[in-house]
Amino acid sequence: MPQQESRVKKSLLNARVNLIFYFLTLALSFFSRKIFLDTLGADFVGLTTTLQNLLGFLNLAELGIGSAIGYVLYKPLFEHDEPKINEIISVFGYLYSRIGFIILGAGVLLGCFLPLIFPGTDFEMGIIYFAYVSFLASSLIGYFANYKQTLLGADQKNYVVTAYFQTATIIKTLIQMASAYYTGSYYLWVAIELTFGIIYSLILNWKIRQVYPWLKSEIRQGRHLFKKYPEVMRYTRQLFVHKISGFAQFQTVPFLTYAFVSLKVVAFYGNYTIITDKLNALLSNLLNSTTSGVGNLIAEADKNKIVVTYWELFSIRFFIAGIFVYSLYKLLPFFISIWLGEDYLLSNTVLIMLSFNFFVNIVRGVNEQFTYGYGLFYDTWAPIAESVIYLVVAIIGGMSLGLEGILLGNMASLIIIVCVWKPYFLFSKGLKIPVYNYWLNWGVNVVLLIVAYFLSDFTVDFIQKPDGWVALIKYAFMSVGTYSIILFILFMLFAKGMKNIVIRICKYKMK
Repeated sequence: MPQQESRVKKSLLNARVNLIFYFLTLALSFFSRKIFLDTLGADFVGLTTTLQNLLGFLNLAELGIGSAIGYVLYKPLFEHDEPKINEIISVFGYLYSRIGFIILGAGVLLGCFLPLIFPGTDFEMGIIYFAYVSFLASSLIGYFANYKQTLLGADQKNYVVTAYFQTATIIKTLIQMASAYYTGSYYLWVAIELTFGIIYSLILNWKIRQVYPWLKSEIRQGRHLFKKYPEVMRYTRQLFVHKISGFAQFQTVPFLTYAFVSLKVVAFYGNYTIITDKLNALLSNLLNSTTSGVGNLIAEADKNKIVVTYWELFSIRFFIAGIFVYSLYKLLPFFISIWLGEDYLLSNTVLIMLSFNFFVNIVRGVNEQFTYGYGLFYDTWAPIAESVIYLVVAIIGGMSLGLEGILLGNMASLIIIVCVWKPYFLFSKGLKIPVYNYWLNWGVNVVLLIVAYFLSDFTVDFIQKPDGWVALIKYAFMSVGTYSIILFILFMLFAKGMKNIVIRICKYKMK
């Protein structure tokens, strides 16, 4: 029981810290985006987005080692085996330093092709190279200096990383806004980005030494201990393939949009995704705060407790995803119009596709948490199939339909692999209960979402559509508030696991 209480306490602390910083960074992101678009231009914003996504290709060299190490750390953390933790982090540091040098070499090679990648741009190659090198250097810091933060994640202390990273991000953004407004300098904007990457690294490592004063990892020692932990490379090879799929789904959309449409559409699409990414980051950090707790729970091997916890997390994800997707569909066009102007609006088809992909990616998280907790990484054919489906559909669709066709690739791969295969794999190999339970509960929850949608729309149909910030806030409060109340009642009555998790949280809060 104390271990379970500790898991709940850490999960709620992670969630609380993430929630506080989410609202701070959300407001700042919208304000800064407006300033950057007005002062630096949509093409520069599109350029930096494309460069960062190009560098995402190089980060594939990470191979999933960080995730593998996190999984390997669950048991020694559960047993408080400090010497073994030191050894594992030393191995991690050794592997990450090697990857860092690989990425550095690949980055230099990719840099030679930048003139071919941006042949018709209005920017000087000097600023393109300066931005590229700065982003590359920021990425390398994570491999050579920040690798120990994996221990915080595995130990359910991600709130430490969040607090320092988000604080640095807020200060950095404020300074970049001032520099863009008063100077309009591309070079200064990029230099600030790099400077704060270095500052964050120094502060993070100082805090890690405070939290774990006994942590004495050595890269040289990791080289000698590498063969002692063969499971790290076994899980790494499997996770590498899974990481390719994630990269294909989320990193290549801006690149394909640039290839088939234009840099300006990359920026326009970015206006939407800056909102969905912020919401996704909030929900991922909020809901994934239980990931290490799930791994810890599975280490206890109490099947009944594991199954009960699964349905609790399943219901809460569906409930939260439903509210946020309703909010996106109802409010996002009004928000873009008021924030940037109607000229920045994309089609309603893009909005529907974006909302669908957002929903599936939130709901899928519970299966990923338990798959990760069980160490079920060996279905390597699935992410390969997911990537192939996405790329084939996205390329064909991009050539004929533009942005809508690219997003169609996301939808096709998510439906076939994430919605169909992954639940079957987890239920048959991990939870070992009939998979029809998943489909039954999935279907019931979707019906509840639809019923709540029509009931809330009928209830608030009289509200005038917003044309300003005050009107938007009132409209959001009435429409989303009504939907949330109706959905909560329906879930408490009909959704398996919802009542259990509400009771558990209430009991914890009353202590």
